Amino acid sequence: MTDSAPGSPPLTRPSTAFAALHHAERPLLLPNAWDHASAHALAAAGFPAVGTTSLGVAAAAGLPDGAAATRDETLRLALALGSGPFLLSVDAEGGFSDDPDEVGELARQLWSVGVVGVNLEDGLGPADRHAAKIAAVKAAAPGLFVNARTDTHWLGDGEGGTAATLARLEAYRLAGADGVFVPGVTDPRTIAELVRHLDVPLNILYSPDGLPVGRLADLGVRRISLGSLLYRRALGAALETAADVREGRTPTGTAPAYAEVVAFSRGG
Repeated sequence: MTDSAPGSPPLTRPSTAFAALHHAERPLLLPNAWDHASAHALAAAGFPAVGTTSLGVAAAAGLPDGAAATRDETLRLALALGSGPFLLSVDAEGGFSDDPDEVGELARQLWSVGVVGVNLEDGLGPADRHAAKIAAVKAAAPGLFVNARTDTHWLGDGEGGTAATLARLEAYRLAGADGVFVPGVTDPRTIAELVRHLDVPLNILYSPDGLPVGRLADLGVRRISLGSLLYRRALGAALETAADVREGRTPTGTAPAYAEVVAFSRGG
């Protein structure tokens, strides 16, 4: 199956399948992995698509998140996971560069190893610069599903209201974004207004203190990401287990058997 310009990477069935998950009856619930085993464990649990978490990748490497420091680590993980039995979307921060051509080259490399989606965040930088990155990605890898994130609610306080958020999202849509992401927004009226004005799928970041999945679905959200939640919960469980053992308590909760982890680390 091909649906791209001559000389460009073909739009293959996996990328089409990933896009279709954003238009299914239920929203796409996207769990985010940080290594080979966590990704394959999530796929084995029945998730057809898995994302990566930039925080988890950065923390595992001892590098800062959101500082364009983990390009190589992200590519290595994509290479390890891109041929897995699941659809892979990569959190690429802001593309690890302010040069659209370099971001486009990153997209080409991700596409070449089997990645079907990429998340690009604007960090509240100039909207035209982010739009140029998106356009470069779509030129380099037309089949790659671009989830364009704006940080008006994540790094800012929603200053400028919904109109300011929508202005950024519209610029990203016009540049070729296939979906848009507004992490940090939790007010149901704001979410409903965003959905009402958008003609591409809206992605919301799940929060244990926020709206449940069913309510987000009712509001018209088409993709719900778990972000760094699973990584942070895993780290929290490790700390709790260590404290329980130290204090003479029997650890609670579940843990995969050694053989299961070995299987996940080998690709399931």
